[in-house]
Amino acid sequence: MADDILNIRHSKLKDIEKSGINPFGSRFEKTGFLANIKSAFKEGQKVKAAGRLVSMREHGKSLFCDIKDHTDKLQFYIKKDKVGDKAWALKDSVDIGDIIAAEGELFKTKTGEITINVDSFTVLAKSMRPLPEKWHGLKDVETRYRQRYLDLIANDDAKNIFIIRSRIIKAIRDFFDKKGYIEVETPMLQPIAGGAAGRPFKTHHNVYDKDLYLRIAPELYLKRLLVGGLERVYEINKSFRNEGVSPRHNPEFTMLEAYTAYADYNDLMLLTEELVSGIAKDIVGKTEIEYKGRKIDLSPPWDRVSFADMMKELYSITTDDSADDWMKKLKAKGIEIEGKKLSKTRLINIVAELIEPKSKTGKPVFVTDYFTELSPLAKTKEDNPAISERFELYIGGMEVANAYSELNNPMEQEKRFKEQLKVDKETTNEIDKDYILALEHGMPPAAGLGLGIDRLIMVLTGQESIRDVILFPQLKP
Repeated sequence: MADDILNIRHSKLKDIEKSGINPFGSRFEKTGFLANIKSAFKEGQKVKAAGRLVSMREHGKSLFCDIKDHTDKLQFYIKKDKVGDKAWALKDSVDIGDIIAAEGELFKTKTGEITINVDSFTVLAKSMRPLPEKWHGLKDVETRYRQRYLDLIANDDAKNIFIIRSRIIKAIRDFFDKKGYIEVETPMLQPIAGGAAGRPFKTHHNVYDKDLYLRIAPELYLKRLLVGGLERVYEINKSFRNEGVSPRHNPEFTMLEAYTAYADYNDLMLLTEELVSGIAKDIVGKTEIEYKGRKIDLSPPWDRVSFADMMKELYSITTDDSADDWMKKLKAKGIEIEGKKLSKTRLINIVAELIEPKSKTGKPVFVTDYFTELSPLAKTKEDNPAISERFELYIGGMEVANAYSELNNPMEQEKRFKEQLKVDKETTNEIDKDYILALEHGMPPAAGLGLGIDRLIMVLTGQESIRDVILFPQLKP
């Protein structure tokens, strides 16, 4: 069946070529996107339009066609006596899915549909394969992810998610630009995988004969810029973790990281509330959304809960407990943990899944009061050194952001790096001595925010899998 369709389309391709038309044509100067043509409608106006052919309806010596671009759909009205025999003959060689173009005058049909009364039309790209499922939408999930171009053609909802994604990222840029932040770029290839807990991807630079890592976070480079005197910086960055794939995790992901001199984590809670609620209002059109069947009110202020209090209340775990104590107490509560020994960094990820707070008010939740040993880059509370000035933001039960008052004491930072190296050799391979050197030159008190853009878009568009908000997610071979 598939071979028959290909043979037919190859035959039609030859017919188009015989007519003197290049079936894979060159430049065509459009009047504009289809939505713009329709919104600026004037009876009798001459326009040029192009798009993918999505339907054809022949009525004797006339033909109605619908074409589509990423903004809208527009109707062509083609009459044999107007376009001539040669152009009319093209109708037998075009198929749904072809890219076609036409020139003519705008008018409205009796039903009020804006239409081009075509003077001339041509084929710009012959589609050699049929479109999926006759335009009823692409249902097969694997095909949607592996052949995203078909998903975008067939599913308007999928296409709109990525248009919204683009608008959200632009809104994030606008937000920070207006507040005086400088957008910067830091290295994706790093000699030391630092700034976060995670297993890195490793590569090798041939000229320098040197191993390098795809960054797991840009944090340490951004804080070097605070040392250098750039008081407000942000980066919308690609980061990489050589770890598991799940509905919330992709090995390559998009993050916002923003750093503010002379601020602390309390300032960033207010900043995050303003950022997210503003984007929801401006891009989605409302601050009350629904995610996984739950209504979430994004209007500030949001809820705040203490991690230390929850750990003590739920599992009897305190700041004095070792990783072994954690294991015993969690298992005593019926929590299954694979492996005989895990670092606290790994344990925190397991525990986060267990204690993701369910907000009673339907608001996002800031989880504060993390143990200092779980936050090697964060300042501690002055009245309790065992607790860090840190928060994680949960929306709809999913972690979306992480932030803290930055540790700027070089001696304490070096001490913590060494402790981390001892207990978490799986993801920490070396101390970044140059970062310590930078701190020794003086970094102002500051606060830093990391926000998962993919996850934020999941929440704002109601998607339960990260693959539905990443154009080309990583998949099994």
